[in-house]
Amino acid sequence: MVRVIPLQIEAWSAVGVEVILPKTTLLAITAGDGYIMCGALDVQLLNEKLKDRHIIAGRAVGVRTLQQLLDAPLESVTDAAEAIGIKVGMSGQEAICILAKAAS
Repeated sequence: MVRVIPLQIEAWSAVGVEVILPKTTLLAITAGDGYIMCGALDVQLLNEKLKDRHIIAGRAVGVRTLQQLLDAPLESVTDAAEAIGIKVGMSGQEAICILAKAAS
């Protein structure tokens, strides 16, 4: 099952996506030109093999809900995310706010 959930994060709008699969749930939240995602995101692949796409993304591990994804510290981020101020260790919510502000 796939659920798409509109989210209000501080003054910003975002979209949460849950993909419920056997024995796991994929989680992502997007705002502006980027997204944060659960541990299934391969940041190394985005930075190396897809570097020319300049994908703005961050990864949090050990999360099981969209709220946990917002609350958790980012474990890794792409080079393009770092370029706009998203850093390892900041919360998913902080990253989403940066993404939303950059798009406005």
